Amino acid sequence: MTQADLPRPGVSKAAFWTGCILSAIPVLMLLMSGTMKLMKAPPVVDGFKELGWPAEYALGLGILEIACTLVYLIPQTSVLGAILMTGYLGGAIPTHVRVGQFGVVPQIGLGIFVWLGLYLRVPRLRALVPLRS
Repeated sequence: MTQADLPRPGVSKAAFWTGCILSAIPVLMLLMSGTMKLMKAPPVVDGFKELGWPAEYALGLGILEIACTLVYLIPQTSVLGAILMTGYLGGAIPTHVRVGQFGVVPQIGLGIFVWLGLYLRVPRLRALVPLRS
């Protein structure tokens, strides 16, 4: 465990570890999704076809997905990574809705976990967005 992994002053151990667990969920999901896009797994190719996207876009989107996730994992760039991941997930929502797939709860949930996990771990974010006065 490095110094950057330890709970920061102003963050309880419980909040820190809860934040880590909540952050791990979207990280693991997006890394898996990005890896499947890089491998052009058959479900990915079928999914792209169903969404009206060329399968050739899978490589670029997989790289983008993994890059955004890696930026989120670095403590010094985690807020930027959260912004990038939110943008990526936000783009997925209208893509699905456009073809009549309204099951966008996973994308919304992952976006919430990205920010809630970060909020619980990073005191500077709590100072920027105070939820209580």
